[in-house]
Amino acid sequence: MYEVIASNRRRTVVLFVVFVGLLLALGFVFSRVFEAPWLLWAAVILSLVSAWGGYFYSDRLVLSVTGARPIRKSEFPELVRIVENLSIASGLSCPSIYVIHDPSPNAFATGRDPKHAAVAVTTGLLKILDKSELEGVIAHELSHIKNYDILIATLAVTLAGAVVLASDFFLRTSFFRSSRSNRGGGSILVVLGLLLAILAPIFATLLQLAVSRKREFLADADAAFLTRYPEGLIEALEKLSKSPYPLQRVSRATAHLFIVDPLKKWGEGWSTLWSTHPPLAARIAALKKFQ
Repeated sequence: MYEVIASNRRRTVVLFVVFVGLLLALGFVFSRVFEAPWLLWAAVILSLVSAWGGYFYSDRLVLSVTGARPIRKSEFPELVRIVENLSIASGLSCPSIYVIHDPSPNAFATGRDPKHAAVAVTTGLLKILDKSELEGVIAHELSHIKNYDILIATLAVTLAGAVVLASDFFLRTSFFRSSRSNRGGGSILVVLGLLLAILAPIFATLLQLAVSRKREFLADADAAFLTRYPEGLIEALEKLSKSPYPLQRVSRATAHLFIVDPLKKWGEGWSTLWSTHPPLAARIAALKKFQ
């Protein structure tokens, strides 16, 4: 477990370096193409602000974007009891508990560390799961918290968004450049800038999704060990896979945070390259090995 936590902290550093590097590369090319050195400094500032804001405030942004609201214990006593009991069993401080009023069954965890974490579940999830199944889902989310997956996943939302924003700015502005910059080397820089602006967000998205897919298997396994009842999470995933309801307030930026893909793209093969999660069939098969 300590090796996993250390590995995720190293990945966090790599994530910072890669995304900040992409932003600085975009800023450098922009400054040369538009003959405006200030754009490089703008990229430096955007990198620092995105990294700082992503670390301290991205969890609040995610909770707000998804429509999650904090609950009182009297509203959902069984949910609170399950979160508190499993937190004690896993040696964690009890995270803040949020509910999303949505018929689609799903859940996610967010925050920067176990002391600043939150778990959010939809009303659809609470409606269709029994106690053991809900325990499996909550244990899965607590595993993300304990392993510092939440830091990586939540940072990816902010940093990937900054890369996409910067790339979009370049693509939009490049069409309004003056013709005087299109001579000789300027044309080459424009082409390179366009390629970088197009490829950077694609690379950022692929990195974000790859990180998300790898951590789901580990969280499933940890949940099975924590509850000592893998059948609970297996049955929960099977129920979630049959739900016809897509989540109402979700985007590609936040989809990777949820326990199952809220965009309902559960394909196989090449299509999983663009999926936020591994196939549910593969996750269920892996969990059945613990039975």
